[in-house]
Amino acid sequence: MALRNPTYRDADGERVPGTWRHAFHRGGGICHLTGLVVYADGLIDWRGDGLVTVEEFAELVRSGRVVTELAEGERASAFRVGSWTMTGVRSYTEPECLIGEVRDEIEELNGRPTSTARCLVAVEVFLAERTDANRAALRAAYLEIPESLRVYALGDTDARDLPLQVLAAGPGGTAERLDEPVDEEDHEEAVRYFAEHAHWRDAAERHRDADGPQRPRTPPVRVEPAFGRAEKRPVARLRNEHPAPIRVDGVTYPTVTHAYWALSTDDAERAELIRTAQNPVGARELGEEAPRRAGWQDVRLAVMTRLVRAKFAQHVDLADELVGTGDAPLHHVGLPPRDYWDQSGAAGRNWMGRLLELVRSELRAERAGL
Repeated sequence: MALRNPTYRDADGERVPGTWRHAFHRGGGICHLTGLVVYADGLIDWRGDGLVTVEEFAELVRSGRVVTELAEGERASAFRVGSWTMTGVRSYTEPECLIGEVRDEIEELNGRPTSTARCLVAVEVFLAERTDANRAALRAAYLEIPESLRVYALGDTDARDLPLQVLAAGPGGTAERLDEPVDEEDHEEAVRYFAEHAHWRDAAERHRDADGPQRPRTPPVRVEPAFGRAEKRPVARLRNEHPAPIRVDGVTYPTVTHAYWALSTDDAERAELIRTAQNPVGARELGEEAPRRAGWQDVRLAVMTRLVRAKFAQHVDLADELVGTGDAPLHHVGLPPRDYWDQSGAAGRNWMGRLLELVRSELRAERAGL
């Protein structure tokens, strides 16, 4: 579900990914249709008026505030759409299933293994060494998958989850979809199924990942001012105002900020005042007051790209800091935020963050000899 219904919220300038589904919540004797939004940081919006933790959400489900089983004749409504009385009701999930599905969605949003993925790992461990302990671990992992999702665990509409049940039960055990206890033939058939299943899964993984992961493996990093906080200083060194002199076209600038604003004007006298400004704030203020170079808005991104490249090419220690951020998305935070350069809510284009990611990739390519 996390890939089918993407959404996000803005939290302190950082975009937190999420996913949503329809759900009912009970209030005033009526079941209200609403959106249930699950976010990567583990917070959940269950009726559009506030965020709760997973534990708080679980209590809401178990208490019946968030509805999983609708009753015949119960009144329901959809805001600004209409109201009706339930008839011919079929419910597709139970309280613990919904809670488990939400936990899985949080794992998926963070790129971590879901309960299904963990179960498939337990299958591989058991097949490599068929001990009672490994079978017990497999059975526990299978039961951790929300019941509503178990039939989809193998992605096989014909076999569904029967091979998992048989392998977890073992000879003499019981499988829900078999009329009799599992026998040796059933068990060996399940083993053969997983041998073939692993072959095709590996082939699909090789095909899907030929160009590498499609999503980052590590969470976003906020590139924000340190404000005296030691833990933020390494990342703050990536910012344009960090005192790292750069030389461009034979001219030395105290910071990228000085260079950017000096190059933004074709008034030579103003440009020199900007270049020699006492600090980056002064350089920006002088630059904002100077007349813009004709067509600046069309070239500013290219100019900034050149300046950022120069900074990290001329300061190896800073290049190491940038490469050290791994594959994390870099969210540049401006004070005040500027929609073009910064990650500032829905309007933020985060071009500074994206440029840092580009230069990071170029540095890695250079170091790899590519």
